[in-house]
Amino acid sequence: MNIKKVQLYHVRMPLKHSVETSFSTIGDKDSIIVEVQDDDGITGWGEAPAFAVPWYTEETIGTVWHMLEDFLIPLCFRRNWAHPKIAATAFSAIQRNNMAKSGLESALWDLYAKREEKSLAAVLGGCNKMIEVGVVIGLQAKVKDVLDLLEQYLTQGYKRIKLKIKPGHDVEPISAMRRQFPEVSLSVDANGAYTLNEKDMFQKMDWFGLSMIEQPLAAGDLLEHAKLQENLRTPLCLDESIAVAQDVQHALELKSCRIINIKMSRVGGLTSALALHDYCQERRIPVWCGGMFETGIGRAHNIALSSLANFSLPGDISASSRYWETDIIEPEVTVQKGEIQVPEGWGIGYAVNRRHLEKVVVAKKTFYKQG
Repeated sequence: MNIKKVQLYHVRMPLKHSVETSFSTIGDKDSIIVEVQDDDGITGWGEAPAFAVPWYTEETIGTVWHMLEDFLIPLCFRRNWAHPKIAATAFSAIQRNNMAKSGLESALWDLYAKREEKSLAAVLGGCNKMIEVGVVIGLQAKVKDVLDLLEQYLTQGYKRIKLKIKPGHDVEPISAMRRQFPEVSLSVDANGAYTLNEKDMFQKMDWFGLSMIEQPLAAGDLLEHAKLQENLRTPLCLDESIAVAQDVQHALELKSCRIINIKMSRVGGLTSALALHDYCQERRIPVWCGGMFETGIGRAHNIALSSLANFSLPGDISASSRYWETDIIEPEVTVQKGEIQVPEGWGIGYAVNRRHLEKVVVAKKTFYKQG
């Protein structure tokens, strides 16, 4: 693959309903869309779904654009790519900036799959034709609002419900959910909002039969997570704590968790996500695919990744209509009975709706290979 052109699109799309987490309320979602084109005119699409403010990781829309424009795209133009896995090695000279790397690398994967005339899931080694998906409920002002949303999503067929929590908004809504829906698969996500001082609250959570407690403590606190997990029956799942393969190794050696959330954008791209998947599969640690309020482009990559064998728990993928009035892909992602069909078309299996893409663009820039 000889890349002759890269185009960046900064898009901003309004969510149908704002989502409140422990760190922010999200109404509009920014993202960087990456389009690459080779000498034969074939295009590949990727996405770097950073936030405008560094709530989740240190990266922002601004830093992603800067890293792509000044470092990663020039690297991309300097060589021919026999395989997109090479990008992970080529980009390793740049420290972290995983979302920027993932945006460009995922576009190379899409392009590669199209050149091979295969689906992205196939070139990744996926084996599942259908994937189970869950849905996230943000923080709500009233417990009744939580229950109403839960009932709505169960009617739509979602296999797992995840509730965002923070101090003061935790035991009461989960207790109400469990009383009204005793058999539903429930989990909670704290986005690192607690400390080990709240251990007693998490021990109360043990009585609710949760499938997992996601990222209860700060991202860098593997030792504190290990102390908490030692005192709980409920599995802990790490999200923000996992950025590189070594993080998983350390977390499993310390027994900081029993489940891993893999987000390709958080770990630097599909190559790194594949490595983490394989590492956890060898050690019989279940994984699932988290979401970052991606557009349909990032969502399509997540669907392909989730087709791998060890993605055994429902992921945060959801239908396009869950978040957007109109997505930027055609057809839009749909959910039937809690499952999404893995597309069999070449590449990500969805076409980009360029007309709608242009409607949500905040800024764009095109880069050409010189010489």
